[in-house]
Amino acid sequence: MSSQTPVVGKSSPGPEPKPQEGVRGHPWLTLLTVGIGVMMVALDGTIVAIANPAIKNDLKASLADVQWITNGYLLALAVALITAGKLGDRFGHRQTFLVGVVGFALSSGIIGLSGSVSLLVTFRVLQGLFGALLMPAALGLLRATFPAEKLNTAIGIWGAVIGASTAGGPIVGGLLVEHVNWESVFFINVPVGVLALLMGLAILVDHRAERAPRSFDLPGIVLLSSAMFCLVWAIIKAPDWAWGDTKTIGFLVASAVLLVAFTVWESRVTEPLLPLSLFRSVPLSAGTVLMVLMAFGFMGGIFFVTFYLQNVQGMSPVKSGLHLLPLTGIMIVSSPLAGALITKIGPRVPLVAAMSVTCVALFGMSTLDVDSSTVVTSAWFALLGLGLAPVMVGATDVIVGNAPLEHAGVAGGLQQSAMQIGGSLGTAVLGAVTASRVHEELPTRWAEEKQLPPLKPEQADQLKEGAEVGLAPQLPNVPEQVNDAIARVVHGSFIDGMGRAFLFAGVVGAVASVVAVFTKQGKNDAGPSVHV
Repeated sequence: MSSQTPVVGKSSPGPEPKPQEGVRGHPWLTLLTVGIGVMMVALDGTIVAIANPAIKNDLKASLADVQWITNGYLLALAVALITAGKLGDRFGHRQTFLVGVVGFALSSGIIGLSGSVSLLVTFRVLQGLFGALLMPAALGLLRATFPAEKLNTAIGIWGAVIGASTAGGPIVGGLLVEHVNWESVFFINVPVGVLALLMGLAILVDHRAERAPRSFDLPGIVLLSSAMFCLVWAIIKAPDWAWGDTKTIGFLVASAVLLVAFTVWESRVTEPLLPLSLFRSVPLSAGTVLMVLMAFGFMGGIFFVTFYLQNVQGMSPVKSGLHLLPLTGIMIVSSPLAGALITKIGPRVPLVAAMSVTCVALFGMSTLDVDSSTVVTSAWFALLGLGLAPVMVGATDVIVGNAPLEHAGVAGGLQQSAMQIGGSLGTAVLGAVTASRVHEELPTRWAEEKQLPPLKPEQADQLKEGAEVGLAPQLPNVPEQVNDAIARVVHGSFIDGMGRAFLFAGVVGAVASVVAVFTKQGKNDAGPSVHV
C-alpha cells in the first residue's frame, strides 16, 4: 500500500465528490465529454503537419510562413496554459471548458475558409489560446468529479485519448489531405466541437472549491507569459539559429530573468497566479519534472520516427501512421490499466518500472537501420507505448492529486505546460544531436562511395539539410546507381544521427527513472466544493 502525503495548502480534509445518479454530473459521462474536447486539441498538434505542404502550394506560402502555422499554435498554447488554468479556478472549469471548445471549433472553421497565410496564422494563434483554456479545465473537471479510488483510471483513459490523438494525427491528416483537401483538416474540428458543446451543456457540472481565488494576478500573468514565450521561442528557433547563437542565448537569459522576477512577485502577492507553496510538495515537483522528461523522449522520438518511416523506408504518411499503431494501440489499452494499478499500489513502483521500460525501448530504437523489418520496429514501438502510458497517467495524477482542489486548474495547466516544454525541448535537442552527427558522417560516407564525384561545399550544405531528416535527393539525368549511392550516404548518415539521438533520449529516460522514486500519490480532497 502506498504512502500518501497531505495536500499542500489544505487545513482539513473535505468530502469527496458524491456519485451522480443522473446524466448531469455523471463522472464517466463527464470523462467522455472532456475526452472529445481534448481529442480536438491533441489531434491538432500533429494532424496539421501533414497538411503543411499542401497549404504551402495552395496559398503560395514561404517556408517561414509554414513554420509560423505550427509555431504560432505551439507558442500560444504553451504561454497561456497556466493562466488558463487559473481562469478555470477563478470562474469555473465548466465555463472555461465550454468557451475553449466553442473558440477552438470556430477558429478551426475560419481557418478552413481563410484564403491567406496571414489569416491562417492569426487564427492558429487563437486556436492555441482556446486550446489552452480547454486542456487544464478538462483535468480540473475530472479532479472534482471522480472520487480518489477512480481518479487514476479516469486519468488513464484521458491519457489514452491524448496519446492516441497525437499518434493518430498523421493518419487522419494523410487521409483527409489525400482524399479531400487541406481545409478538411480544420473543418473536422467543427462537428466535433459542436458535439462536445452539446454534451458539455447537458452533462458538465461546476465544482468550485470554497477557497477558490477571488482576484486575478495581472503582473504575474505578464511575467510568466513573457518568460514562457522567451523560453519556447528560444527552443523553437534554436535549430535555425544554433544553440550557441547570441539570439538563442539572449532569449534563454531573458526567460530566466523573467522567471526570477515572477518568483519574487509571487512570493509577495496575496493571491498568486501560481502559488509557490505547491512546490513544497516534493511529489508534485517530481511529477512536473517527470512529465517534462517523458515528453522529451515521446515527442522527440515520434518526430524522428516519422522521418525514418517516410524518408528512409519510403512509406506514405498514411502508411507510416499505420506502422505507429503498435505504439498507439498499446497506449490506449495500457493507460486505463496503469491507472487502476496506480490506484492500488501507488505511483512510485509503476512509474520507476515504466520509465525503465521506456529506457529499454529508446535504447532499442537506437539500433534501427535502413532495412529493419516491420516486426522489429513494431516491437520497439509497442514497448515504448507500454512504458509511456503509465508515466503519462501517473505523473499527471501526482501533479493534479497533490494540489488542493482550489488550484486544480493551475495544476492542470502546470501539467500541460510541462508536457509542451518537454516536447519542444525533445524535438529541438534531439534534432541538434542528429544534425551534428549527420554533419560528421555525411562527408566521410560520400568519400567512401567511389562512383560519386567530390562533394563541393555548396552541394554539401544542401545535402546535409535534407539528410538531417533522412531525405535523399533524386537527381535527373544520372545513372540509377548514382542516385542509389546518394541514398545510401544520406540514409546511413541519418540513421547514425537518429541512433545517437535515441541513445541521448534513453539517458534522459534513465534520469527520469530516478526522479520517479520521489513521487507519491496525492489525496483527492481539498476542502468543501460548491456545485454551480
